[in-house]
Amino acid sequence: MAIDTSSSSSAALGHLWRLDGQCAIVTGASQGIGFGVAEQLLERGAQVLMVARSNKTLQHRREQLAQRYGEQQVHALAADVSEAKGRCAIVEWSSEHFGDLNLLINNVGTNIRKAALEYKEDEYQHIFNTNLHSTYQLSCQLHGQLRLAKTAAVVNVSSVAGITHLRTGAPYGMTKAALIQLGKNLAVEWAADQIRVNTMAPWYIATPLAQQVLQDPSYLQEVIKRTPLQRVGQVHEAAAAVVFLCLPAASYISGQCLVVDGGFSVLGF
Repeated sequence: MAIDTSSSSSAALGHLWRLDGQCAIVTGASQGIGFGVAEQLLERGAQVLMVARSNKTLQHRREQLAQRYGEQQVHALAADVSEAKGRCAIVEWSSEHFGDLNLLINNVGTNIRKAALEYKEDEYQHIFNTNLHSTYQLSCQLHGQLRLAKTAAVVNVSSVAGITHLRTGAPYGMTKAALIQLGKNLAVEWAADQIRVNTMAPWYIATPLAQQVLQDPSYLQEVIKRTPLQRVGQVHEAAAAVVFLCLPAASYISGQCLVVDGGFSVLGF
């Protein structure tokens, strides 16, 4: 195989940082990291389908972005990805409006914080259905559309809870760890279809979900103390990592987990 050693001017490489003409689906897109990802994908030229459960909030968010990027670039679909009906609605919408699909961002996530012995069966299943099963099923159901695009990327949003112990509860940590492994497996299985699969694992980011625990001043201080950069991450920082993995500039990156944690996971004594 010939190796391309040619050099190009910086101007000619600008397309590596653009997503013009590409179609993307972002789940959990009405707030937090999902909304940030949708916004940055649009900024780089992609056409985006925003998916979330709450139609009222979702439509409001879509209108915000449509005012800046154009009505034809931003779409919204109210669907619960934890249910088969919701996933089927996404697949059907994408098939009808996109045809082929370039980018899939599996961002939806939820949690119920308890000790392992305190979970009820329905709580445990709810976490798994939302965080893990939805990602696996939706990715597989959209595989055909991703393959048609010739070059496609899937990014799953995990957590550092999938790498080390956090006080988030065992089911949450289990699902987030499984997402990292899922990314590795699919990256290998789908490489022949020119579909890259990667994972982004954040530490505490200033999202509505994280705010539930960060509003406790003592807890917030403990989080900051354990983070080398001495602060909580911002939505745009986590979203930028996801979008980077979607870009042509990242075309040789697959099967990886990009940790966005201010150094938390490597802090020793």
